[in-house]
Amino acid sequence: QVQLVESGGGLVQAGGSLRLSCAASGRTFTNYAMGWFRQAPGKEREFVAAISRSGASTNYADSVKGRFTISRDNAKNTVYLQMNSLKPEDTAVYYCAADDTRAPFTVRTHLADYDYWGQGTQVTVSS
Repeated sequence: QVQLVESGGGLVQAGGSLRLSCAASGRTFTNYAMGWFRQAPGKEREFVAAISRSGASTNYADSVKGRFTISRDNAKNTVYLQMNSLKPEDTAVYYCAADDTRAPFTVRTHLADYDYWGQGTQVTVSS
């Protein structure tokens, strides 16, 4: 079992920045690829970004490419999402998730591939 706790959400103006953190505990952090997803009101949860177990591979949704950066610190059991140039359409609850993949360089984008989820942190971008 892996426990995931997100932090760093809040209210920011359009064009601003936030950094989300997700602290993991319970199992060896490097056994998991990590992902960020988000869910806006009335919409389905969607993929945002993912990073492989080693950190060598990353993947991003087209809507956030060039603005968001995912990273991980395996010594701190933490994954981050740096969000720059935020837009009102980025408003959502952001969830951290862990993928129990065997492959060290795999990054996956489907919700069903992820085994553990955090409770989420709210990000609100005002116009």
